Amino acid sequence: MTLGRVIERYGTALAGVLLVVFLVVFANNFASPANLLNVLKQVSFLAILAMGFTFALITAELDLSFANLCSLCSVVIGGLIHSEIAIPLAVAAGLAVALAGGVLNGLLITGLKVPSLIATLGTASVANGFAFMISGGVAFVGRWDPAFLALARGKIAGIPYLVLIMAAVVLLAFFVSTKTRLGVHMQATGEAAEAARRNGIDVRRMKFLGMVFSGLTAGLTAVLLVANLSSAAPQMAGDFLLNGIAAALLGMTMFTPGKPNIAGSFCGALIIAVLANGLVLLGAPYYLQDIMLGVIIIGSVAFSASVLKKAAFSL
Repeated sequence: MTLGRVIERYGTALAGVLLVVFLVVFANNFASPANLLNVLKQVSFLAILAMGFTFALITAELDLSFANLCSLCSVVIGGLIHSEIAIPLAVAAGLAVALAGGVLNGLLITGLKVPSLIATLGTASVANGFAFMISGGVAFVGRWDPAFLALARGKIAGIPYLVLIMAAVVLLAFFVSTKTRLGVHMQATGEAAEAARRNGIDVRRMKFLGMVFSGLTAGLTAVLLVANLSSAAPQMAGDFLLNGIAAALLGMTMFTPGKPNIAGSFCGALIIAVLANGLVLLGAPYYLQDIMLGVIIIGSVAFSASVLKKAAFSL
């Protein structure tokens, strides 16, 4: 493999490693075990959401509703727990809403032929409206069952459950996308839908499943967010939209350049979390993180413009 090829495939990942080295040297306490665990905990939510968004992107579709759907599921779960509904039922209800959101997106895109950019913007707005309707615009807060809160706050052998759940989701997503027939069919659908159709692949089903997977990860993230914060608010996942998109786009610049991939999305999420943590430790202005995030998105989109255009407006 030539040097140019190595840089093309692994350049972004190597840049992430250099960022870590820089922060170890210049940012006080960055390399402390407590801070590194904190980074892994903080990236857990983003990484799980990025996995779902990546599955949608693999099938050449965009899901811009995952953050609002996550907030809606959080409000559903928090509201039911606040009303003293059994926690398993509250969690099941939140996951059911997430599944319904993914199914709705899938039907709009594959059944009604609405471009995913438009369809998911619409469902995002609907989810946002329902979240405010259910909550009345205020957060549900309470002292809830410690067993439920332990989902996001507990540890085993010093490793937070959040990190273990994230690792399980990432490994499962990687396995499905690269080692199963379903994953191969989803990738074929995203790369050349007509060719995939002619080879007997149910393209509509692949796109539908991509949106469903994105919805389900939004629901899982909602459960963990509510357990971590012991509260639920109508816009609690709003900040994850741009971060999740940026993680997936950054992932498209490494490993399989120009193509959405699970490993790249996870590394992209990790780079964003490390950067945010490092800027805080360096005492940088709060707005610098948004500026850097914008630069990452613009650079990544410039690298993968053709893939994103197809995902946004394909019929």
